[in-house]
Amino acid sequence: MEQRVSFITLAVTDLGASRRFYVDGLGWEPEFEDPEEVLMFRAGPLTVLSLWDRAHFEAEVGAPAQAGPGVVPITLSHNVHEREQVDGVLADARAAGSPVVSDGEEREWGGYTGYFADPDGFRWEIAWNPGPVGQLVLPPVGNTT
Repeated sequence: MEQRVSFITLAVTDLGASRRFYVDGLGWEPEFEDPEEVLMFRAGPLTVLSLWDRAHFEAEVGAPAQAGPGVVPITLSHNVHEREQVDGVLADARAAGSPVVSDGEEREWGGYTGYFADPDGFRWEIAWNPGPVGQLVLPPVGNTT
Protein backbone atom coordinates (compact mmCIF):
# COMPACT_ATOMS: atom_id res chain seq x y z
CA MET A 1 0.00 0.00 0.00
CA GLU A 2 1.28 3.45 -0.91
CA GLN A 3 1.84 5.93 1.92
CA ARG A 4 -0.93 8.45 1.23
CA VAL A 5 -4.52 9.33 2.15
CA SER A 6 -7.08 9.70 -0.66
CA PHE A 7 -10.30 10.54 1.21
CA ILE A 8 -11.08 11.83 4.66
CA THR A 9 -14.74 11.11 5.40
CA LEU A 10 -16.63 12.67 8.29
CA ALA A 11 -20.13 11.52 9.24
CA VAL A 12 -22.32 14.60 9.75
CA THR A 13 -25.73 14.90 11.37
CA ASP A 14 -27.08 17.73 9.20
CA LEU A 15 -25.65 17.91 5.68
CA GLY A 16 -27.43 21.22 5.04
CA ALA A 17 -25.84 22.83 8.10
CA SER A 18 -22.44 21.52 7.01
CA ARG A 19 -22.98 22.96 3.53
CA ARG A 20 -23.96 26.35 4.93
CA PHE A 21 -20.85 26.36 7.13
CA TYR A 22 -18.26 25.17 4.60
CA VAL A 23 -19.68 26.62 1.36
CA ASP A 24 -21.62 29.71 2.38
CA GLY A 25 -19.54 30.56 5.47
CA LEU A 26 -15.98 29.58 4.59
CA GLY A 27 -16.32 29.91 0.81
CA TRP A 28 -15.28 26.37 -0.11
CA GLU A 29 -16.29 25.04 -3.53
CA PRO A 30 -17.76 21.52 -3.73
CA GLU A 31 -16.14 19.05 -6.10
CA PHE A 32 -19.25 16.84 -5.95
CA GLU A 33 -22.58 17.16 -4.20
CA ASP A 34 -25.61 14.98 -3.61
CA PRO A 35 -27.88 17.09 -1.35
CA GLU A 36 -29.37 13.98 0.26
CA GLU A 37 -26.15 12.11 0.94
CA VAL A 38 -22.71 13.67 0.51
CA LEU A 39 -20.69 16.83 -0.04
CA MET A 40 -17.11 16.49 -1.32
CA PHE A 41 -14.30 19.05 -1.49
CA ARG A 42 -10.88 18.80 -3.10
CA ALA A 43 -8.62 19.22 -0.08
CA GLY A 44 -5.31 18.84 -1.89
CA PRO A 45 -3.90 17.56 -5.17
CA LEU A 46 -4.83 13.95 -4.36
CA THR A 47 -7.09 14.33 -1.30
CA VAL A 48 -10.85 14.77 -0.94
CA LEU A 49 -12.72 15.76 2.22
CA SER A 50 -16.09 14.02 2.18
CA LEU A 51 -18.95 15.08 4.47
CA TRP A 52 -21.33 12.14 4.48
CA ASP A 53 -24.84 12.14 5.90
CA ARG A 54 -24.59 10.12 9.13
CA ALA A 55 -27.45 7.72 8.28
CA HIS A 56 -25.85 6.84 4.94
CA PHE A 57 -22.45 6.52 6.64
CA GLU A 58 -23.84 4.13 9.25
CA ALA A 59 -25.65 2.03 6.60
CA GLU A 60 -22.34 1.32 4.84
CA VAL A 61 -19.68 1.54 7.56
CA GLY A 62 -21.55 0.81 10.79
CA ALA A 63 -22.56 2.77 13.85
CA PRO A 64 -19.86 4.91 15.47
CA ALA A 65 -18.61 4.06 18.95
CA GLN A 66 -20.22 6.05 21.71
CA ALA A 67 -17.47 7.51 23.85
CA GLY A 68 -19.61 9.95 25.83
CA PRO A 69 -19.26 13.70 26.22
CA GLY A 70 -16.23 15.56 24.99
CA VAL A 71 -14.44 16.35 21.77
CA VAL A 72 -14.57 14.05 18.73
CA PRO A 73 -11.14 12.30 18.87
CA ILE A 74 -9.79 13.61 15.57
CA THR A 75 -8.47 16.93 14.36
CA LEU A 76 -8.02 18.22 10.86
CA SER A 77 -5.32 20.77 10.21
CA HIS A 78 -5.04 23.62 7.76
CA ASN A 79 -1.55 25.08 7.69
CA VAL A 80 -0.85 28.63 6.55
CA HIS A 81 2.26 30.43 5.28
CA GLU A 82 2.24 33.34 7.73
CA ARG A 83 1.58 33.52 11.48
CA GLU A 84 -0.97 36.34 11.02
CA GLN A 85 -3.08 34.15 8.72
CA VAL A 86 -4.02 31.94 11.69
CA ASP A 87 -6.03 34.74 13.30
CA GLY A 88 -7.63 35.64 9.95
CA VAL A 89 -8.88 32.10 9.32
CA LEU A 90 -10.16 31.82 12.90
CA ALA A 91 -12.07 35.10 12.42
CA ASP A 92 -13.57 33.72 9.18
CA ALA A 93 -14.69 30.57 11.02
CA ARG A 94 -16.24 32.67 13.78
CA ALA A 95 -18.09 34.76 11.15
CA ALA A 96 -19.24 31.54 9.43
CA GLY A 97 -20.94 30.49 12.67
CA SER A 98 -18.41 28.12 14.22
CA PRO A 99 -19.84 27.08 17.60
CA VAL A 100 -16.33 26.96 19.13
CA VAL A 101 -13.27 29.03 18.28
CA SER A 102 -10.13 29.08 20.39
CA ASP A 103 -7.80 31.98 19.73
CA GLY A 104 -4.35 31.46 18.31
CA GLU A 105 -1.60 30.65 20.80
CA GLU A 106 2.16 30.36 20.74
CA ARG A 107 2.99 26.65 21.06
CA GLU A 108 5.99 25.20 22.89
CA TRP A 109 7.21 23.61 19.65
CA GLY A 110 7.65 27.03 18.02
CA GLY A 111 4.44 27.41 16.05
CA TYR A 112 1.22 29.36 16.45
CA THR A 113 -2.17 27.62 16.28
CA GLY A 114 -5.84 27.93 17.16
CA TYR A 115 -8.93 25.78 16.67
CA PHE A 116 -12.49 26.05 15.43
CA ALA A 117 -15.31 23.52 15.29
CA ASP A 118 -17.65 22.77 12.40
CA PRO A 119 -21.39 22.19 13.02
CA ASP A 120 -20.73 18.57 14.11
CA GLY A 121 -17.93 19.50 16.48
CA PHE A 122 -15.04 18.33 14.29
CA ARG A 123 -12.05 20.45 15.31
CA TRP A 124 -9.95 22.21 12.70
CA GLU A 125 -6.50 23.33 13.75
CA ILE A 126 -5.27 26.42 11.93
CA ALA A 127 -1.52 26.29 12.14
CA TRP A 128 1.56 28.28 11.28
CA ASN A 129 4.40 25.79 11.62
CA PRO A 130 7.78 27.25 10.65
CA GLY A 131 9.53 23.88 10.98
CA PRO A 132 10.43 21.48 8.16
CA VAL A 133 7.36 19.25 8.57
CA GLY A 134 5.09 22.30 8.51
CA GLN A 135 6.64 23.37 5.22
CA LEU A 136 5.98 19.94 3.66
CA VAL A 137 2.23 20.51 3.62
CA LEU A 138 2.11 24.03 2.19
CA PRO A 139 1.34 24.70 -1.46
CA PRO A 140 3.52 27.24 -3.25
CA VAL A 141 2.50 30.82 -2.45
CA GLY A 142 -0.46 31.78 -4.66
CA ASN A 143 -1.41 28.13 -5.38
CA THR A 144 -4.56 26.99 -3.56
CA THR A 145 -4.54 23.34 -4.68
